[in-house]
Amino acid sequence: MNEARTHRLDPLLRPRSIAMVGASNQAGRIGGMPLDLLRHFGYAGRVFPINPKYEEVFGYTCYPDIESVPETPDLVVLAIGAEDVTPMLERCHAKGVPAAIVYAAGFAEAGEAGAALQKPLEAFVTRSGMVVAGPNCMGFANLNLQAHTAFASVFRSAPPQEQPGRVSILTQSGNVCSAVFALVRKLGTPVSQFINTGNEASLEFSEYLEFLAQDPQTDCVIGYVEQLRHGQRFIDAALSFAEQGKPLVIYKAGETEKGSEAVRSHTSALAGDLALYQAGFEQLNVIRGTDFAQMADLAYLSGFRHREGGRRVAIVTMSGALGAILADKLIGAGLDVPTLPQDVQEALRKGIPDYGMVSNPVDVTGNLVNTPEFVRSIFTALAECDAVDTVIVYAPGYLLDRMADTLVDICARHPRLFVAIDTGAAQCRSRLADAGIPVFDDLGRATQALAPYCLWLARRAAVARWAELRKMPPRHDRAPQLPARLNEHDTKALLAQYGVASLPEKVCEDALAAVQAAEEIGYPVALKILSADIAHKTEAGGVRLNIADPASLRTACAEVLEAAHRYDPAARIDGLLVQPMASGGVAELIAGVTHDPVFGPALTVGLGGVLTELYRDTSHRLLPVDTEMVGDMLRSLKAWPLLDGFRGRSTADVAAACASIAALSAASAALGEQAQEIEINPIQVRAHGKGAVALDALVVTRPLA
Repeated sequence: MNEARTHRLDPLLRPRSIAMVGASNQAGRIGGMPLDLLRHFGYAGRVFPINPKYEEVFGYTCYPDIESVPETPDLVVLAIGAEDVTPMLERCHAKGVPAAIVYAAGFAEAGEAGAALQKPLEAFVTRSGMVVAGPNCMGFANLNLQAHTAFASVFRSAPPQEQPGRVSILTQSGNVCSAVFALVRKLGTPVSQFINTGNEASLEFSEYLEFLAQDPQTDCVIGYVEQLRHGQRFIDAALSFAEQGKPLVIYKAGETEKGSEAVRSHTSALAGDLALYQAGFEQLNVIRGTDFAQMADLAYLSGFRHREGGRRVAIVTMSGALGAILADKLIGAGLDVPTLPQDVQEALRKGIPDYGMVSNPVDVTGNLVNTPEFVRSIFTALAECDAVDTVIVYAPGYLLDRMADTLVDICARHPRLFVAIDTGAAQCRSRLADAGIPVFDDLGRATQALAPYCLWLARRAAVARWAELRKMPPRHDRAPQLPARLNEHDTKALLAQYGVASLPEKVCEDALAAVQAAEEIGYPVALKILSADIAHKTEAGGVRLNIADPASLRTACAEVLEAAHRYDPAARIDGLLVQPMASGGVAELIAGVTHDPVFGPALTVGLGGVLTELYRDTSHRLLPVDTEMVGDMLRSLKAWPLLDGFRGRSTADVAAACASIAALSAASAALGEQAQEIEINPIQVRAHGKGAVALDALVVTRPLA
C-alpha cells in the first residue's frame, strides 16, 4: 500500500485510503454496498464512512463530516444528491483530498437544468485540479487491492478471484461494466480494474486508457464507448497499447451510419462517423467488439498473446464437414486458410487415408483413433510450416484428451499459436490452457473471437510502422495563410507545390480568350466555369467536354456562364478554364481529406468521377499516410481490378496514383486546420508508366483566427 505515485489517477484507481460521504449501514443502498464490499473482500487501506447519523458502519468508525476525518484520504466517494456535489467537492479540496467519485445523476444527461448544474462542477475541477470521476458514475474496483468503490452486486455473485488481475474493463456505462465483468469472470479470467466513466465531466475515456496502457497489472482492456471526446489522446493511448502488445478491445455503440452532410465536397458524404471509427480502430489495431460474450472470449485469448499467431490458419478436424464450416467462417471473417505446401501435404498423407483431406483443412478422419502416434507428426509438420501462423484443432473431448500430451509438448517446443475447440467435455482443458493453448467449447464463439484476435496479431507490424510515420517531421514547411476562397485553378497550383500533378490549363476572361487558349493547347478541349463558390461544376451545368472547334467553344462559353448564373446567381465568377481533353485514362479515383471532429485529418480514397457517391467504394485512413499505405488502400477497393488489368485492360500507373495521393497527405499536414477539406476528384490514372493527373480539385478553407 506504499507504492510511489506515478500518475495523477493513482489516488482514484490505486487508493491507499477511501472516504464515503453519505455512508449507509445498509448493504443494499449505494452508500452502503461499497463499504460492505470493502469489509467483505478485505481491503487493507483505511476506510472512513461519513454520515452524522452513525458512529459505526460495517465495523468502520463513522465520522460526522469530512473535516472530522483524522487524515486526508486519497479518495472520497460522494453518495449524495446532485445539488450537494460541488459544495462538498469544495470542502474535500480544502481538506487536501486529491480525487473523488461522484455517483449522483441529474447532471448533463438530464437536460438544461442538469447541464446548468454540471457547469459549476466543471469549473471547480478546472480551478482546483482535483481528479473527479463521473458524475452519474457507478464507481470503480481495483481487484488487486480489493479497493471497491462501486455499488455493484456483481462482485458478490461472480466467481471468486484467486489470481492477480490482468484484464481491465473500461466502459462509459456502469451496467455494461457489470455485465462484461460477470462474463469475463465466468471464464475464469482475472480482472484488475473495473472502471465506468459516467458523464466524463472531468475525466474522459482516453485518459483512463493512458493510465491502463502504463499499468503493469493490465495486459488487456475490454472497453465500451458511445463517443470519444478526445480523439488525439485516444490515438496516442491506443498506439501505446499496440507498442506494448496489449490488446485493446472496444465495443462502439451507435454504429448506424448517420451520414455526414456534404458541405462542399463529396468526401464529406463518404467519410461518415461509422466509416472513420472502423478505419481508425483498424489502423490503431483496436479490436472491435461485437457482443459481450465475444469480448469476454477476447479477454481470455489475450492471456495467450505471447504465442506467435496470425491470419493464415491451418484447420485440423476429424470431419470434412466441420473443416469446411470452420474454413467458411474464418475466411468470411477475414482470415486466410492457405493450401499447404506440397511437402507438408506429402508428410500428412503418410498417416491420413486417401479419402481424408490434407491440403487444408486437414481431415485426419476417424483413422486417427487407430494411429494416435501419428498425431505428433501432424502437429509437428504444422508447427514448422512457414505457410501457417495459427493452428486450430477441432476434436471430440475424448480425442482431445488423448492428444493433450502431444499438444503440450509441441507447444513447449514451438511458439506457434495452437487453439483447441472441444466438442465434448475434455478433462485436459486447464492443462492445455496452462501450456499456452486456448480451449473453446463452441465453434461459433471460437471463430467470432479468434478471427479478430488473429487479425490483431497480424496487424502489429503495420501499426508499428504507422506509429513511426507519425513521428517523422513533415516534408514541407507550414503553408502561409490561405485566402478565404480558392477556385479550381488556385487549388491545383497550391497542390502542385506538394507533388500533385495536373494538366496544363489556361484561365480566360471571356470567349475570345478561351478560343485563343484552345488554339495554343490544341483541340479537343474541356471548358469549365471557374468559381470558388461552385464546388460541383458538373451538377451546375458548368462543364463542357470534347469541344472540337472555335464555334463550338464560343457556344459552350455562353452556355456554362448562363448555367452557372442559374445555379447560383450570387456566385462570384472568376472566369473560364480551358484544358486539354484528358486521354489515356485507365481509371478515375477520388482522394479527399476531411477533418473529423474526433480523429482529426482523415483520408478517403475511392472510385472517382460523377458516380462517386453512388458506388461508395471507399477506403479510409487517419493521416499521415505514405505511398505504401495508399497502395494498401487501393488494393482494398472493389474497383481494384480496374487498376490491375481487369479482363485484358491496360495496367494502371498505380505508383503514380499512390504518389499523388500521398502528396495530398503532405499538403494536408502543411496546410493544417486552414484546409477544412481537400479533394481531388477525379484523379485520372493512366496506363503503367504514363502517370496520374488531377482533373479537378477543391479546397474548403477555414480561416484561422
